[in-house]
Amino acid sequence: MNTAVMEKPAKVAKNGVDVPTLLATIGAVKDMPAAAKFQFRARGEWVSGTHSRATVNGFFGAGEEQGRAQDFVIEGDHPAVVCGADRAPTPVEYLLSALAACLTAGVGNIASVRQIDLTSVETTVEGDIDMQGILGLNDEVRNGYEGIRATVKIKGDAPVEQLEKVVRQSIARSAVFDMLTNGTVVDVTIDA
Repeated sequence: MNTAVMEKPAKVAKNGVDVPTLLATIGAVKDMPAAAKFQFRARGEWVSGTHSRATVNGFFGAGEEQGRAQDFVIEGDHPAVVCGADRAPTPVEYLLSALAACLTAGVGNIASVRQIDLTSVETTVEGDIDMQGILGLNDEVRNGYEGIRATVKIKGDAPVEQLEKVVRQSIARSAVFDMLTNGTVVDVTIDA
């Protein structure tokens, strides 16, 4: 009696994600956990008023120093209503953007590994701040967001339940969501 062995088809690139390389990277890190240790960096400088500029390039990862072909420059400012010149988004808007980008990228990767064709993903993030804290008017009001809400709209060639699982997995694996919900120790050194 011949018993044929059914093999699962190989996973292919999907939604712009190189799934075979992603899975190979996960396997390599599983075999060598030290490769998972990364250090990202940003360098900020004051421009004028509330306008600042941060530069991102170079990081440590996969066991060695890594560089990029170009610097990424991120401008920050405040709107005129809070004494800025409105030259760029506020730092707290970048935080919301970071959460949106992290959740959306996670959805793209996870759906691709599960071989789900996505037709659209839109992540909207809102945060509420009471400016009394930042302005030093009320020490009982925190400086940061009181609450953040995110909505992920997802469409693809899978049943709604599977698409919801993709989003839940993205939330569970999001570094930005983790930092916001679990906190992160931040040490500041002053060099005057």
